[in-house]
Amino acid sequence: MGLLSNKVERAEIKAGDHIYTWRAVYAYAHHGIYVGGNKVVHFTRKKDTSKAIDSSSPSTISSSSSSSSSSGVPEACPIFPDCGFHQPNSEVILSCLDCFLGNGSLYSFEYGVPASVFLAKVRGGTCTTAASDSPDTVINRAMYLLQNGFGNYDVFDNNCEDFALYCKTGLLSVKELGIGASGQASSLFSVPLAALLSTPFKLLAAGPVGMATVTAGMYCANRYITDIGVRRDVVKVSVEDLASVISFWRSEGTITDQSSDATMNVASIQEEAR
Repeated sequence: MGLLSNKVERAEIKAGDHIYTWRAVYAYAHHGIYVGGNKVVHFTRKKDTSKAIDSSSPSTISSSSSSSSSSGVPEACPIFPDCGFHQPNSEVILSCLDCFLGNGSLYSFEYGVPASVFLAKVRGGTCTTAASDSPDTVINRAMYLLQNGFGNYDVFDNNCEDFALYCKTGLLSVKELGIGASGQASSLFSVPLAALLSTPFKLLAAGPVGMATVTAGMYCANRYITDIGVRRDVVKVSVEDLASVISFWRSEGTITDQSSDATMNVASIQEEAR
């Protein structure tokens, strides 16, 4: 893997790896966790939950696409009968590697990269300065979320990259609003347009070359400060506590699952992140 590409061969990936593939002529990437056995657990928007299945009745589901090329969810997999497995009303899906990739190539997301390497990457959503947890922990999180869900899919706040980053690190943003941990979303939407029009930047960007240089510099800088390994608004949350934490934030301070022994002191978590 290099600065321009994280492309890998299938023989190179291991269980617990964060993998991705580019969609729509490199417009965006779809991410997932390789759990071994030619299977990937990933998070994607889907059209129809009426075909949702349980562990006693493997089947396939429809998705926001008519094929596996855009979401990694097949209409029908001829090889693996459990390809497309998910719980009712959950958007966390188990797919075979072929269906996850569709017609795309395989790439490996990098963890624990130095800041210099992170900033040198051309695209966001390919690496992070955060360290990965052990493969067993990563697989456990992915399989737990396959059974229990990861909330509602949102392209900016809660997407496939956010899912894979959480599985790998256990880190969760404590902000109730705003962009999630996804490098793709953060790098595109974290730079206010007003900043580009401010006086210092107007002076620097007097011409096309200057504007390109300033814009590229701001893109890299903002991509770095929104990286999950750098941000101060993230905390470690165990996968068993995830539902309680999300319930707390959604109820604006009231934890709805009082019966859970795993309920966390979310107020202290928020204080820690300040």
